[in-house]
Amino acid sequence: MSEPIPAITPVARERVTSGGEIRERSKWQRLRILWLDKKAVVGLLVLLVMAVCALFAPQIAPYDPNKQTPVVLEPPSPAHLLGTDDLGRDLFSRIVYGSRVSLFVGISTVFVAAVVGIVLGLLSGYYGGWLDALIMRYIDLQWAFPNFIIAVYLVAVFGTGLGNVMVAVSLAFLDDFARIVRAMVLSLREQDFVMAARAMGASNFHIQRRHLLPNTVAPVIVQATVSVSYAILAEAGLSFLGLGVKPTTPTWGLILSDARTFFSRAWWLAVFPGLAIMITVLSINFVGDSLRDMLDVHETLIGK
Repeated sequence: MSEPIPAITPVARERVTSGGEIRERSKWQRLRILWLDKKAVVGLLVLLVMAVCALFAPQIAPYDPNKQTPVVLEPPSPAHLLGTDDLGRDLFSRIVYGSRVSLFVGISTVFVAAVVGIVLGLLSGYYGGWLDALIMRYIDLQWAFPNFIIAVYLVAVFGTGLGNVMVAVSLAFLDDFARIVRAMVLSLREQDFVMAARAMGASNFHIQRRHLLPNTVAPVIVQATVSVSYAILAEAGLSFLGLGVKPTTPTWGLILSDARTFFSRAWWLAVFPGLAIMITVLSINFVGDSLRDMLDVHETLIGK
């Protein structure tokens, strides 16, 4: 049985047409790209800190995130590192606990969206015909609307709550993965290694699992990193609008929503959760940009 070969990425194709010679990067060369990218390293460290905060929130947070005290709207101080809100709740503790919801929603929803989108893309690209037309008309319909608008509509249909938010965000982002996988499968299904596997009697499921799916991993991983940041923003936006999780669950978007009334008196209520969202999203994007270069298995040798 023939072994699957790495697909040439669009970047690599541009290098071919520009006259550069392409050779395959080794695994260590690709890891070196990630290690030498300072923005990616900083992003990984920030995400590691966020993951530690999410996993060990009860040990890191100095107070119960929902505990109310008489000390309301206190600015940052040694007792309350990031101040308190209008109900006397410690802002640092709420942001630490909020990282749990944001990271969990971002990662889990993108995982579900990727799985469903990969299946739809494989079926659509491999079989074609009426199945391709049916799947792609749905994807085109979803593609016509912004992801956040779709998520708002789905939450309005399903109702608020963490589970419904995850379902809504997952459905809103699956079209990106379906389009990417379908495009890759369309370019791969007529290549020699697929034709050879088909001639040797391999089943359609085996060809999809063993030959097509591994060659779609690189672009899917890059898209997943981008989608995680969008999913975090979507969850924060839904919570900000009051369509997210329950009000008793601390999330970054909900903290920002509560800060609207008191922004002129307590700037820290909006600045610190906003910084948490911005830093997390930027870190994910930095890592995603580096992964895009690292997973490009070809490099150009100009003039050779």
